[in-house]
Amino acid sequence: MKIVLLGRGGQVGRELEQVLPSLGRLVALGRDDADLEHPDAVQALLRRESPDIVVNAAAYTAVDKAESEPGRARQINADSVGVIAAEMARRGGWLVHYSTDYVFDGGKSGSYVETDPTGPLGVYGATKLAGEQLVAASGCEHLIFRTSWVYAAHGSNFIRTILRLGQDRDELTVVDDQVGAPTAAARIAAVTAAAIGRLAGGAGDRPASGIYHLAAAGATSWHGLAQQIAAAARAAGLPLRVDPDRIRPIPSSAWPQAARRPANSRLDTTKLHRTFDVILPPWQDDVRDVVTTLTHRAPHA
Repeated sequence: MKIVLLGRGGQVGRELEQVLPSLGRLVALGRDDADLEHPDAVQALLRRESPDIVVNAAAYTAVDKAESEPGRARQINADSVGVIAAEMARRGGWLVHYSTDYVFDGGKSGSYVETDPTGPLGVYGATKLAGEQLVAASGCEHLIFRTSWVYAAHGSNFIRTILRLGQDRDELTVVDDQVGAPTAAARIAAVTAAAIGRLAGGAGDRPASGIYHLAAAGATSWHGLAQQIAAAARAAGLPLRVDPDRIRPIPSSAWPQAARRPANSRLDTTKLHRTFDVILPPWQDDVRDVVTTLTHRAPHA
């Protein structure tokens, strides 16, 4: 089985590059090799490589910048994804693709299931939703994993930011009226690998094409996550200046951003569990592991 991974340099892509080689021959490509701003080149590359499975971890993820670059965000998150999906439909292969909680407006009181109505609040969410729709319309066999609040021990993310600021300041303010499940890139990669393992089995063992929610168990606010990060870092021996109790909650209105965020990003993972027999751990577990890893690498960039 030949797998082409797009977006090897991102948070999820770097983790996927570690786990996918056990499943087949892996060709891992970064932006320099396969730039989704140039869909014709990506299509030509896929025709040369002739993969059985494409795992697309490449995306335009600059949520606020997307508001001023809608065309570029659409090209990367939707148009090129449609080209990839059409090529895999032509080949009879599978596409594994990642989407986001931002396809929802955050107005639901409970956790979102895969069939809930969508309603993105900004360009980023709208382009990711358009990508989902183009994949489905292509007719290719596919798995779309919607996830939320992704982080890793590398790259630019909330955990690394809090650890950096917490070493310089004795008080922080963090938004407390947005709720979701922080989800580790390594966890996403592990679930993806398990799912792809199913694709290599007999036809009767293969999952149905469609959307699956993939997020850690439980939920917290960004403020609650920041306090958890600070507590875990102190427990691991990092001398933070800020005490968890000195991280103050603020409303989103006090932290204006170009793009609106959904207030509720909770994703129901029942379908994922039933299909792939995956039980996702509480969000605190992977946060603690990543914070411990980063603490041992201190100082932080």
